[in-house]
Amino acid sequence: METIDNNPKEIPFSIFTICKGYDLTRDAFYKYKKRFVKRIKIENQVLEIVHKRRRTLPREGARKLMHSLKMDFEKHNIKIGRDQLLCILRDNDLLIRRKKYSSRTTNSHHRFYKYKNSIKEVEINRPNQVWAADITYIRTIKGCCYLALLTDMYSRKIVGYDLSDSLELTGCVRALKKALYHNTGLRNLTHHSDRGIQYCSNVYTKELKRKKIEISMTEENHCYENALAERVNGILKDEFYLDQTFASVQEAKRATKNAIKLYNSKRLHLSLDYKIPNNVHQNAA
Repeated sequence: METIDNNPKEIPFSIFTICKGYDLTRDAFYKYKKRFVKRIKIENQVLEIVHKRRRTLPREGARKLMHSLKMDFEKHNIKIGRDQLLCILRDNDLLIRRKKYSSRTTNSHHRFYKYKNSIKEVEINRPNQVWAADITYIRTIKGCCYLALLTDMYSRKIVGYDLSDSLELTGCVRALKKALYHNTGLRNLTHHSDRGIQYCSNVYTKELKRKKIEISMTEENHCYENALAERVNGILKDEFYLDQTFASVQEAKRATKNAIKLYNSKRLHLSLDYKIPNNVHQNAA
């Protein structure tokens, strides 16, 4: 019945004959047609709103779209539930398929001192209480760059970062100095990382001690003990297209800067009750 055209001249049989064939009344047919037209209209409106949002956050999932687009739906008098939105996204091939990444940027076989994990039993209840540090790779046609990140574990905000073309110490130090520059008045801060040579080095640990920042490191299962940092790495690649191969380091740096800006200022987090990192970090400080 969905294929019946509005132009009666192009219908091979009369509405009466079609309804009789399906054992339906004409009234039931027209009610169905009215509901169908209304459903298509709503679906088109929803798709238009979703496409507009996805221009900013191209890989935002359905659950977050329900929250981020709530006001837009209300503005257009659209009443839609999660399951209906999922069906619309699925029918139009707009569901996000998550990717898995595996890389090794940690060298824990070195002579430097390895600190204990001091945040295992700590309740994190304020910004700038614990910063999680990690390194991930960004591909270019000439090879890999390495992105050093510092993420506030309470607000999920990326407080410092640096992209360099080597795994040397300088990138991590620059990320740390940026984070310290943009976050003043720090007290009782803990720096948590894996046992990579960059974070265990004398230069890096001396900088932390100079700022009176406690040092914490993963022990046995470093991926699980620094899960937030690993998760942020995946989000930047999976949702902000940092998983592609860039033409140059400069292009990778521009993309990284834009991705982190959007992550901090636009992306909703389930763990933050669908709030934005910048807002949580600022309001709770």
